Amino acid sequence: MHLTQPLHRALQQTPGLPATILGDRVRTHRDVAARVERLAGALCELGVGEGDRVAIVALNSDRYHEYLLATWWRGAAVNPINTRWTPAETGYALRDSQTSVLLVDDAFAAQVPALRAAAPTVTTVIHCGDGPTPDETLSYEELVADAPPVPDVRRGGDALAGVFYTGGTTGRPKGVMLSHTNLITAALGILSMRALAHPGGRFLHVAPLYHLAGLASWTAQSMVGGTHIMVPAFDPVRVLAAIQEHGATSTFLVPTIIQVLADHPRLQDYDVSSLTSITYGAAPISEAVLTRAMKAFPEAGFTQAYGMTELAPAATLLTAQEHLAGGAPLRSAGRAVPQVEVRVIAEGGRPAPAGTVGEVTVRGANVMLGYWGMPEESAEAVRDGWMHTGDGGYLDENGYLYIVDRIKDMIITGGENVYSAEVENIVAQHPAVASCAVIGIPDARWGERVHAVIVLRAGATATAEDIRAHVKDHIAGYKAPRSCEFREALPVSGAGKILKRELRKPYWADADRSGG
Repeated sequence: MHLTQPLHRALQQTPGLPATILGDRVRTHRDVAARVERLAGALCELGVGEGDRVAIVALNSDRYHEYLLATWWRGAAVNPINTRWTPAETGYALRDSQTSVLLVDDAFAAQVPALRAAAPTVTTVIHCGDGPTPDETLSYEELVADAPPVPDVRRGGDALAGVFYTGGTTGRPKGVMLSHTNLITAALGILSMRALAHPGGRFLHVAPLYHLAGLASWTAQSMVGGTHIMVPAFDPVRVLAAIQEHGATSTFLVPTIIQVLADHPRLQDYDVSSLTSITYGAAPISEAVLTRAMKAFPEAGFTQAYGMTELAPAATLLTAQEHLAGGAPLRSAGRAVPQVEVRVIAEGGRPAPAGTVGEVTVRGANVMLGYWGMPEESAEAVRDGWMHTGDGGYLDENGYLYIVDRIKDMIITGGENVYSAEVENIVAQHPAVASCAVIGIPDARWGERVHAVIVLRAGATATAEDIRAHVKDHIAGYKAPRSCEFREALPVSGAGKILKRELRKPYWADADRSGG
């Protein structure tokens, strides 16, 4: 298969139905197909060949949707860039991938001079916003209007579909190479478990499309037809209004956003009953937040997805039915999706017995082709077909996967292993806590001590002693935070993950352990 195939199907079966909605602008599948074949024609005239990379730095939009399809229509590979990166970080990704054509929207047009300076490989910048076309850029709309349409190359299978850069704040970013087969296999696996998207549904894109969770959502909804509702950037009222106005049926949300929506004081002002499916992932969620969210969106089935960019991205799902059943599986990341095998290995590479913590590994047709230009790192990450995730976890006797922590996030205090996710789940159950992160910080006596960084709920109060006592009521005392700090907010990435490395920095700046 190839990633333009869903557009051909939609053009045949539902040409007049909305393909994209951005505010008041609605484009049908027929509209999109005509624009895609002309944008692909423009890329061809600009010298983009099969396998070349075409990058974008932009917020979610209908043009982002067209960019993806047109790049693949031309037979090239997409290179969606993290919108939170600095021009220097973006420049590295553009140089490293040898990208010559870059799209930017209004939000990032001012960065064009800095991006050109940081990435001499870029010879053409296309402005894909609604504002005036900046100097030294080409107008997206003029290209679509003037370029001759070209036929779909239909390049698919194991051909490179995209380079997706991860990291960028510590060390060198890695360009994850994913094929058409990788992305389609992952989408089919998710859809087969009745998750993420619905045939003919209306998917609300809140997660940024540069992130694999956002792109996987886009792929899944495209494959079963329907409409993509675009939200450029997260704003709780805008999201709630979009659900009501456009009748959104499905969405993907990270836990931090779920919490904001579930606790929003204006939630009851909006009719969100059309939303029947919420998939979440990309970061852990506490049971307390999940319980509040399920009450806030009673019509929606909740599905948890666990995975990573290198897996395109899903490895396991905890289905909506399993959420309703409750019990121990609710604390798990679910079970392997149909297209993959999941294994937990102990030191030495041997399979770990049920209930024993080890490294989570995954094998299947969704596993990446490798890291762009990094053969040694690729060989280390994928061994005998198994992707080594770097996550610590265990499988129970029924195949449910429990993620205990990133291996590098494990805290060793007084010779005991403490998994921050376990402590965070308990801290989050305290009635005064809105959100939290648990990290290890240097301690002269214990080597490391458990430290909690907490954001309190509006109007609530709590002390470090209150938090410690609460945790000790639920789990072993050595796991309880020995120290706490209270903040107005936690640092988060564009994908909604709490940036623990930023929390660790001041504590480990002069120590041996780095905050990865």
